[in-house]
Amino acid sequence: MARDKGTADEYVRPIRRLLIGILLLCLIGLFILWRIDSPRVERLRANLVDRFVPSMEWALVPVTKTIGMIENFQSYQRLYEQNQELRNELRQMQAWKEAALQLEQKNAKLLDLNNVRLDPRYTYVTGVVMADSGSPFRQSVLLNVGARDGIVDGWATMDGIGLVGRISGVGQNTARVILLTDSNSRLPVTIQPSGQRAILSGDNSIRPSLDFIETPELVRPGDRVISSGDGGVFPPGILIGQVAKGPDRRLRVVLAADYERLDYLRVLRTHESERITDPGALILPDGTPEAEVPALETGAEAGDG
Repeated sequence: MARDKGTADEYVRPIRRLLIGILLLCLIGLFILWRIDSPRVERLRANLVDRFVPSMEWALVPVTKTIGMIENFQSYQRLYEQNQELRNELRQMQAWKEAALQLEQKNAKLLDLNNVRLDPRYTYVTGVVMADSGSPFRQSVLLNVGARDGIVDGWATMDGIGLVGRISGVGQNTARVILLTDSNSRLPVTIQPSGQRAILSGDNSIRPSLDFIETPELVRPGDRVISSGDGGVFPPGILIGQVAKGPDRRLRVVLAADYERLDYLRVLRTHESERITDPGALILPDGTPEAEVPALETGAEAGDG
């Protein structure tokens, strides 16, 4: 078996070498033939092309398919790049849309404020917001106005558009403002147009919650929230913000004041309201017998007389 195998190799190797040599000579001959610049050789080349190339179309099919796949891939790549560019432009357009909506809301607030007239007795003092000095309040700022400017503890502060907070601590030259977002802040408010009363409770978030609403079913997102003036803490009718529904499904308030840019604040001078000390004739004074109170004449009695 080994001898037969060795004999076969002895015959195969020379034949293989011979075929390879003939193939190389043919290729060299074709190369030389294609390089000769002569009219006769040109006619010969044309005859060879006409004779053999049409019958070789089946061999060119893989090459044609491969070229088509490459072109399709390049076309898909260009489409993908264009799609990515369109997506980026869409994101930019969405950002511009959000900015336009915010500007529209701010413009609507400013137009709405043009029709708001606060009590003319409420004058204000403008102060510059300074850094927080590190008090126990988590949501508070310092103003560069204080007792020397007539600031009184409890006065309301605004940023020109909406309510920001109240004075909570007055020094000679500075005053602390506790913001509506602070967890210690509680403010009675009115929700328009339904007229519902509620309490604005700060929870150290940018959107404080509405608690103790009289009839929550009458309150809708987008309703206007203003100070009610109950308790005499803040003047009534000051814009606070708009109702919104938070992720926790609770009703919250989107504050009209820009808490990201609190540079200047207006401190409203709140005058104490006149108190009624005389109960009048409708309430019996202590220790007065009922017989001594003069009787009120009714319309029927007047007719009888």
